[in-house]
Amino acid sequence: MLISLSAVVLLLVIVAITNREALARKLNSNRVQETMVQEQNQGESGQIGNDLSAFLRDEDFFEPEKKTSSVITYHGKKVSLMISSMSQDLRIMMVDPVGELCTGAPFEVEIEGEGTYTDTDQDGVIYLEHLRSGTYYVTLHPLDGYAIENTKVMVDVKQKLDYVALSDIAYLILQEDQVDVEKEDTGEHNALEESDDTEVTGKEEFLHLGALGIDVSKYNKEIDWEKVADSGVEFAIIRCGYRGSSSGALIEDPMFKTNIKGAKEAGLKVGVYFFSQAITEKEAVEEASMVEELCKYEQLDLPVYLDSESAGGQGRADHLSKKERTAVCAAFCRTIERAGHSAGVYASKNWFEQKLNTEELEIYSLWLAQYTGVPTYGGSYQIWQYTSRGTVDGVPTKVDMNIKYK
Repeated sequence: MLISLSAVVLLLVIVAITNREALARKLNSNRVQETMVQEQNQGESGQIGNDLSAFLRDEDFFEPEKKTSSVITYHGKKVSLMISSMSQDLRIMMVDPVGELCTGAPFEVEIEGEGTYTDTDQDGVIYLEHLRSGTYYVTLHPLDGYAIENTKVMVDVKQKLDYVALSDIAYLILQEDQVDVEKEDTGEHNALEESDDTEVTGKEEFLHLGALGIDVSKYNKEIDWEKVADSGVEFAIIRCGYRGSSSGALIEDPMFKTNIKGAKEAGLKVGVYFFSQAITEKEAVEEASMVEELCKYEQLDLPVYLDSESAGGQGRADHLSKKERTAVCAAFCRTIERAGHSAGVYASKNWFEQKLNTEELEIYSLWLAQYTGVPTYGGSYQIWQYTSRGTVDGVPTKVDMNIKYK
């Protein structure tokens, strides 16, 4: 009996000790949590006693995940809309945060009152024509893998063309490594077909008429502009780009930036030209907008010229009527002038006489290409390109030679 009583007493003592230790641990844990909360409230951080993992037991230690109510998809590339309108149309572009078109995805947009449209070719652009003038609301639908703002974008569609350079044209300018150059850069020198045996290829023969200049593009390769200047050349007209004769893409001449920088540093006066394949006035505004974008930091001494020539007979603009082609040239020049530059048109003698209503363009600078000893074109013009077979120190190829009249 005595032994059994002793065992019971011992068991009770053990239980009491165990309960007291458990209570002490609980109280200590509570004090640790209270201390940590106090330190958090005071903006302090750091180790609590010797317990390096105490913060893991605090449900409030980590800040809760913040969510933005305007974002539908939280994981993926963020996409925004950039929308422009020229005349009864909408160009809707899907753009990422670094300003690049989001390609490779079938984005859908809803135009309130009109319907839903899909970027079927996944180039990041949806273009719609033949819309009524007025205000439209555009929403980009959610798409897996992309963070898309759940907002409506308001845009006004105009009835008439404004001839104002487009602010979003930079998203449409391509580099040559993005296109099939053999299909796109097919411009022909129409003046070559009209040349005769009186063509002069030297530099000295026409200096009494005015300033000597050259016009160049990527085809003239790498140019030593200091040598060009030392040879007596006073100005250069540099190709900045062209519209693809097959696809209609807007493409920058890969040597443009190098050429305009080199010519300016050598002290030459500079102008630029763009080889057109526009088939509408809207496309002419796009081409002028591209020139303005490429030249927005450049001081130009000479006009910006639209190069109106054949693209080999199969170019997208080769079969325009005189009225259509003249309207394209005028739209380009009006847009260039609205942007603050002088504008002009380049063409061969026969092109001016047969492919354009040139009298409608004489308010702009005209640049004639006729490879004869004496030009026979009867209209007015300010620059004469007299040969494409000139030789100039610093240019590794044959080069177009020009006289700008006094």
